[in-house]
Amino acid sequence: MTLFNTGAPDADTDDLVKDSSDSNFMADVVEPSKSVPVLVDFWAPWCGPCRQLGPMIEHVVRQSEGAVRLVKINIDENPGIAQQLRVQSIPAVFAFKDGQPVDGFMGALPESQIKDFIQRISGKGPSEAELKAIVERGMTGLESGDLGGAAQDFASVLQLDPGHPSALAGLARVWLKSGDIEKATQILGQVPDDRAGDPAVEAARTALELATTAPADDAVTAALRQAVKTTPTDLQARFDLAEALLASGDHAGAADQLLAITALDREWNEQAARTLLLKIFEAAGPMSEVARDGRRRLSSILFA
Repeated sequence: MTLFNTGAPDADTDDLVKDSSDSNFMADVVEPSKSVPVLVDFWAPWCGPCRQLGPMIEHVVRQSEGAVRLVKINIDENPGIAQQLRVQSIPAVFAFKDGQPVDGFMGALPESQIKDFIQRISGKGPSEAELKAIVERGMTGLESGDLGGAAQDFASVLQLDPGHPSALAGLARVWLKSGDIEKATQILGQVPDDRAGDPAVEAARTALELATTAPADDAVTAALRQAVKTTPTDLQARFDLAEALLASGDHAGAADQLLAITALDREWNEQAARTLLLKIFEAAGPMSEVARDGRRRLSSILFA
């Protein structure tokens, strides 16, 4: 059975949501939490974000089929428990288990994150740490060339959390490595707006950006190689060669040229070489050999 149903709630699901007070806190929160997790939503009538969060969290709790209960407390009328829990801003939601607060959040979260929170609290889904471990395993598989295994790991996370940013970013990388830029673009387009700033997503977008650069003509690349061989201190030729190699997918070769530029002149062209180099590291991914080896070599250059 899934944690969240999609149909209309039964009439008795309203018992899952109730208003309470300081005096009834033991009966409404502490005692019930010994058998089922209880969320406590501290709110006030004047609080705009509370009005935004309230209907969403009630809706998700009613969809949870009894996995959790929700108790709402107006802190204007009942400030005691909120003060004991040191609530400093609202909305503030605390999850109680076995009579004790075990987790919580502040502010009006999107519905997807409220669902994630309830899944974690109810034990009906893996924790964020477990999802992270699966994503990391997928990234290891991706780096070793096991695209099928990596895709399976990312897909398993997305079944539990369809908007998981790291899993979407990882799956986009799988399609990039498969040569399907259109599919990679489509996958990244599924990242929810409130999670679009995740570092894994931004790195995948950088990888996509680099992958869509038109490859240089072979003759042009050969001429640039010769120019660098003839005049190793021609930094512009090295940079142009790095861009050509990058466009052809040779991240390691491009990094070699950019590291050589940095070693010769750290500040050349307003640090253009280092800027592009860091972009390559981001696109390749932190677990990649290009990033690990490149960062080590860059550190030895900068701190020599």
